[in-house]
Amino acid sequence: MKTLSVKKVNDSAITSAEQIPTIFDIEQIPFHQIDCINWKDYPYHPDVKFRIAHTGNAILLHYCIIEQSVRATAPEDNGRVWEDSCAEFFVQPGTDNQYYNFECNCAGTLLLNCGRVGDRHPAPESIMQQVLRWASLGREPFEERIGTCSWQLALAIPAAAVFNHSVKDFSGLHMRANFYKCGDLLQTPHFLSWNPIQLPKPCFHCPEFFGNIHFGE
Repeated sequence: MKTLSVKKVNDSAITSAEQIPTIFDIEQIPFHQIDCINWKDYPYHPDVKFRIAHTGNAILLHYCIIEQSVRATAPEDNGRVWEDSCAEFFVQPGTDNQYYNFECNCAGTLLLNCGRVGDRHPAPESIMQQVLRWASLGREPFEERIGTCSWQLALAIPAAAVFNHSVKDFSGLHMRANFYKCGDLLQTPHFLSWNPIQLPKPCFHCPEFFGNIHFGE
């Protein structure tokens, strides 16, 4: 099981998600690979890396991806973004078996649910609006574009987005999590994870295979 230390950075300069890559460069936040191919029927391996930090009151994420095609057809939040070029962060903050799935396509369209496996509920619109997003390909939906494409995505996830738990400050907390890249309806479907998954067919809703993350003080 993988373990990740999440550095705390100053949030005073962050007013938009577009600033996150630059802040991460300044803070020397390292990249990590999403490169576990868990299912032999889906061998395609796009180049996927991410980095993560936190400000105490928000989790910051930055994905950099190169793949053979891109797609962003989900028209609005809480739609079928996993069918598009999609980067995902699943996190379990407590011991009650509830976890959150932050799934975001390459146009910054977000899906956020919370609950247990088989019993999940969407985030309220008021929560969705608080998750800041930046997508290098723009925020408008588009049909699949065939050909090698490099794109980036940045998210600022406030503590309020962990809406079924009373998290006020991430500092010092231990959680379980996994990071994913998928594209169910792309020309070449794929299902990559950061921490490996030992299941017979693709499934990301498997907290038993989450890794460990620790938020620095």
